[in-house]
Order: sequence, then structure tokens, then C-alpha cells
Amino acid sequence: MKTLILPQKSYFGEHALADALPEIVKMGKKALIVTGPHVGKSQMISEMTGFLDEYKIKYSIFKSITGEPTLEMIDLGYQQFILEGCDYIIGIGGGSPLDAAKAIALKLSYPNQPLSDFMGMEIDGDFVNLVAIPTTSGTGSEATKFTVITDAQNSIKMLLKSEKLIPKLAILDYRYTLSSPEKVTVATALDALTHAVEAYTSNKAFPVTDSLAIAAVQKIFKYLPVVYENPQDTNARESLMYAAYEAGICINNASVTIVHGMSRPIGALFHVPHGISNAMLLKGALAFVIDGAPERFANLALAIGLSDAGLDQLALAEKFIQALDQLAKSVGVPALKDYGLDELKFMSLIDKMSEDAILSGSPANCHKTVIKADIIQLYHSIWNNEK
Repeated sequence: MKTLILPQKSYFGEHALADALPEIVKMGKKALIVTGPHVGKSQMISEMTGFLDEYKIKYSIFKSITGEPTLEMIDLGYQQFILEGCDYIIGIGGGSPLDAAKAIALKLSYPNQPLSDFMGMEIDGDFVNLVAIPTTSGTGSEATKFTVITDAQNSIKMLLKSEKLIPKLAILDYRYTLSSPEKVTVATALDALTHAVEAYTSNKAFPVTDSLAIAAVQKIFKYLPVVYENPQDTNARESLMYAAYEAGICINNASVTIVHGMSRPIGALFHVPHGISNAMLLKGALAFVIDGAPERFANLALAIGLSDAGLDQLALAEKFIQALDQLAKSVGVPALKDYGLDELKFMSLIDKMSEDAILSGSPANCHKTVIKADIIQLYHSIWNNEK
């Protein structure tokens, strides 16, 4: 049996926030607005607080999500929620504030239990209402049950999950992505692309996620180069936002695979933006599992218009992997070795990263069996840019 899990309600377009205000009023009496310092002083937050003031909706702003969220940031947000007498949460920003909003909700339900206790579990509980307003097109957090929080002390990115952490309300206005810096735009779009490709080639995929994944892959291949050249192209920005949302639904229901498993440890240990670490691993990691489901990768090749003339499925699948690599390079993503990481440190941590990758459970979603030794070899071969 397959189940499709979505946010309760989603609003799209230039007036999405205004249209959603009657729903926000129902969420509670006072919101904790979770964001970062950039969005916290932007026109976006001014527009939102103006609407909230107009509707006499009370709020407290927590804008301390600086980079990918850590346990320390979650504790601070939790404390502000309690001190300010809030009863629901609005997350606005990129994936980090949205993930932080979810983690604060989790902390509120389990105040005396370390969040690390929940790794690898499907978490149950009664959580406060969540509203998600993305300002980037990539993580899809507005549509998922997942939150990724860094345990800095143990250098682990913890993947936490609960169907009850899916936002009650998702509000998507592409205008909020227009000021997104080039590096953030690229990183988040490539994250969404990885979501879509991995969900389509996951052993948990089914026809509904297949349709959404293909649609997202097509949009990102078409519109990421457009936005890269012209960041103010509103049609391309809107298309990337839809793609990120579609890809978010995909991973919410079909999960991710080997790339995410290998990417999270790099982010935790070297603080590489998640979408970029994904992109640097795409070619090598997916090439390893391609023979487990060549027809799936071949279908993606056809979806983006690659010719199948004279090619068998595996050759066509390999052509798609090359297209992924070319797209990443065209928007400035370097090879892993050229990113600037300390080689000796990277090599010394491969065993830990490989163990963490397997423990994440993501590689087990491949159609091909992946063990720790495979991950170790892949880190080496991708670093050395081997074919």
C-alpha cells in the first residue's frame, strides 16, 4: 500500500500570504516567527508583520538561525517561545529556518528529552501548528515531515521525522526568492534536483511521486540556467519554486538515496552548503547505483530530451548522469577536490562519514545494495575525480 502525505493546505502566487491570513488567524493566539538575520530585516518580514498587524495577529520574532540550525539555536528558539507565551510557529526563510521551526515544535513536545534520541525514529506526539513560508527554492521543507539539525558536539547532521511535523499551511510566493543570492539559488535548486532524482530512483517510489519527480527534474533543467543568467526572471523563479515543492512532496513520500546519505556528513563536518555537497557527489554516487535501476535513470534522460537513438537503457542512463554533472558545472559547482576542503582531514574522516551515511538509512533506499565499504570507496573515487 502507498500513501501520499501532503501539507493540509498550500497557497501559491503573488498574493499567497494575504490569501492565507484567514487560515493563519485560526492557528493560535500568538506566533513565534522563526527566521534568520537576513530575512529578519528584509522587506519580506516587513510585509508579513504588516499583514499580521492588520489582522491583529500577535507575534514574537526569533531571528537567530544563522546558517544550518544547531541544537543550540533550537534551544534558544524554544526558550523564546515559552517566555513570549506563543502557541504556534511561523517559519519564514530558506530550509534552515523552516527546519528550525519544526525542531522547536518537536522540542516543545519533548522538552526533557535530547533531540538526538529521535534519530532514525518516526516520531509521534502532539505538536503546535506550523506555518511554512519558503524564501528559497530547494529544500522543500514546506512540504515534508523532515527536519535536519546539526549536533555540533558530535559533528552529526540529525535527520528527524514525523508526519505531524508537516506544516499545516505552506505559503509559496516566488517574489520572496527574487533577492536570493546566486550561491543560495544554485545550492537550493540543486538540492531540489537531487531530491527529485533520488525520489524517482528510490525503491520507495510509486506512480504519483514519479510524475512529480519528472516534472521537477524538467523544470530545474530548464529554468535553473535561466535564473543563473537572469536572477530577476519571474517566470523562471516561479517555476523553480514549484519544482522545489514537487520535489519536497517526492522525498516526503519516496525518500532519498545514496547522495543524501553521503552529503550530510560532509555538511556536518566541513560546513559545506547542503545543495553544493549534493551536487559535488551526484555524478560519482549515482553512477555507482545506476545498474540497480537503469530504466529509471533512462526515463529521466528521455524526460529532459536526451536522444535514445541507438542507445540501450544503461547507456542512456549514463547520459543522464553526465547531463546532471554538466548542469552543476554550468552553474559554478566545482569538483569535490577543488572546493577547498582540507584533504588530510577529509581522508581521516572517511570512515566516520561512511558509517554515518549508512546509519542515516538513505543508501538503503537504492535499488542496489550499498554497504559501508562501497561508501568508503566512493568518497575516495569522487575526491580523486575518477571515472
